[in-house]
Amino acid sequence: MAVSQGVSALCENPNDVFLDASKLLLTYADNILRNPNEDKYRSIRIGNPTFSTRLLPIKGAVECLFEMGFQEAETHLVFPKTASVEQLRCIRESIAAERDQRLSGGPSVSPQTPSPNSILSQPATAPIPSLPVASHTPAAPQTLPPASQPAPVESSMAFFRTLQSNFQHVMVYENPALQQKALSCIPVLQLQTAAQEKLQQAKEADPGCKMNAEDLLLLELLRWFKGEFFSWVNCLPCSRCGGQTQSSGGLSPSTEDLRWGASRVENHFCGQCQLINRFPRFNNPEKLLETRRGRCGEWANCFTLCCRALGLEARYIWDSTDHVWTEVFSTSQNRWLHCDPCENVCDKPLLYEIGWGKKLSYIIAFSKDEVVDITWRYSCKHEDVLHRRTQVQEGWLRQTINGLSSVRQQSLTPERRKELLERLLVELVEFISPKTPKPGDLGGRTSGSLAWRVARGETGSQTSKPGLVFTPSENEKLQKRFHLQYNVTKDQYCRVSNNEEEIKGWEKGAWKKESVFRKVENDWQMVYIACIEGSSSGRITWKFDCSLAGLKMKTVSVKASSETFHSGKVTWRIHSNEETTEFLGDNTLHSFQNVSGATDLVLEAILSGGEGDTSWQHAQLFRQSLKEVEESSLEIIITMVDA
Repeated sequence: MAVSQGVSALCENPNDVFLDASKLLLTYADNILRNPNEDKYRSIRIGNPTFSTRLLPIKGAVECLFEMGFQEAETHLVFPKTASVEQLRCIRESIAAERDQRLSGGPSVSPQTPSPNSILSQPATAPIPSLPVASHTPAAPQTLPPASQPAPVESSMAFFRTLQSNFQHVMVYENPALQQKALSCIPVLQLQTAAQEKLQQAKEADPGCKMNAEDLLLLELLRWFKGEFFSWVNCLPCSRCGGQTQSSGGLSPSTEDLRWGASRVENHFCGQCQLINRFPRFNNPEKLLETRRGRCGEWANCFTLCCRALGLEARYIWDSTDHVWTEVFSTSQNRWLHCDPCENVCDKPLLYEIGWGKKLSYIIAFSKDEVVDITWRYSCKHEDVLHRRTQVQEGWLRQTINGLSSVRQQSLTPERRKELLERLLVELVEFISPKTPKPGDLGGRTSGSLAWRVARGETGSQTSKPGLVFTPSENEKLQKRFHLQYNVTKDQYCRVSNNEEEIKGWEKGAWKKESVFRKVENDWQMVYIACIEGSSSGRITWKFDCSLAGLKMKTVSVKASSETFHSGKVTWRIHSNEETTEFLGDNTLHSFQNVSGATDLVLEAILSGGEGDTSWQHAQLFRQSLKEVEESSLEIIITMVDA
């Protein structure tokens, strides 16, 4: 078969771009070939970050999918049941042959890899304008070392689309009719009266007080928005029985959902009455004035509109570690104030890094007039932050956001442009000034359920205390035997050697745990333990100590199970007698002779690696069907002798 047009176009990409895109294309094809009857492998969500950043912008990549037989639906690319598997196989083999040749050292079609800027100047899914360079955007603090590795081209393109999308979105807040609709929801007179009263009290207490009525109005708006207007959604109550639901994957958006910007719809399933409750994640603030609910995205979106409706100069803040909030400019203090409506906090910029324990990298502000990199306001650990900023090159980022701002500011008066520049200079001084955490910056997150906060790693920066250490019971002393089993489906330990004692919850039997959680996939009927989403690694340890019982170990046997996908990795280790031994989590019983004579033992599982936005799923412990209720996922057997 002659090489197709799609494959030919794909081969014209630089070598590293081709290798990355071809790997993903082969994965899609192989999944179908290996699992021809599995519907989940026949559908690719267009909004999936892996697809939209690693394939969509790449020349020839989508064409290859169409030539394989994929067809475009409303929100997905779908490989129909009627499509030719042989055609898919032919395209797959053409791509694989070129890939094998390049990996074996054969000549590549385009050996010179262009810079991110040259790629960005070419059309991808839509033409990207040539961006003029301004000279007033804040750079990373100059005393810090530059990021060590250049960012991949596709990361720059994805980052640009995020900047462009947010910069376009904030213009919605400037719609006069929408601002009037927001004002009709806000008790303006009530908030203004309360603000004036508190301003009077503040001035009586401190005649030198520099706050004005606008500052106090902002505080009243924050209080009202969280306390009376908007509500947080973990899982919706069932619309039929009012009972508790559980998040069970996604649903296809309807035409009405898409009209209001909800390309993502969550399925909140009620197990009691078997009802699907739809939770569209609306992105249009007009709709949010009606629904008045959501998570941080909906909160910041609607709150920023309310600020603009009240005449406050506000901007929308995007944090690449998955949070958003608002900033409001205080004319009395001549600076931008951090405002998080989810938490009802104002002017506590170190809350996320110090209080929540976030590992920050990029924080960008978007307003009707400009885009500004404001990362440095929210960190007192600039060097740590800079080393994490590897998604795009610093020079490219400065040029790009300056260019976006310059285009938007062309219609502004010279006086307004001068005002913005003067504000920016004040910000630069703030960014490089040393910061010391205050007591208000130290708390963990309060919005959302505990499970949601733990899953995002935002309960605080403090480390958890060590948990359970297993010690021999009286019965186990007599038997000189310790036997523990864990079943992930039941989420339960069974201490077989101690009269079948049961311990409910995987974390209750662990000694230490870091960035892991138990994931239940109701749609696929599977359960496992994995890294918390957004974490690069996770760890669990179990500990046994027989020293206080006057015993020492004779033999130790461990059976553990783990699975990995893509580049995910699970490392199992036994620590004892100042020795460390690695073994496979292959669900077979491993015996360890080198622990003889030890009085304590630590079993450790480390999860790491993975690729793309689902990397946290690529290393799993104890993966098991929800139907396998009797199969143990972990087993530890220790025989002991007198010390």
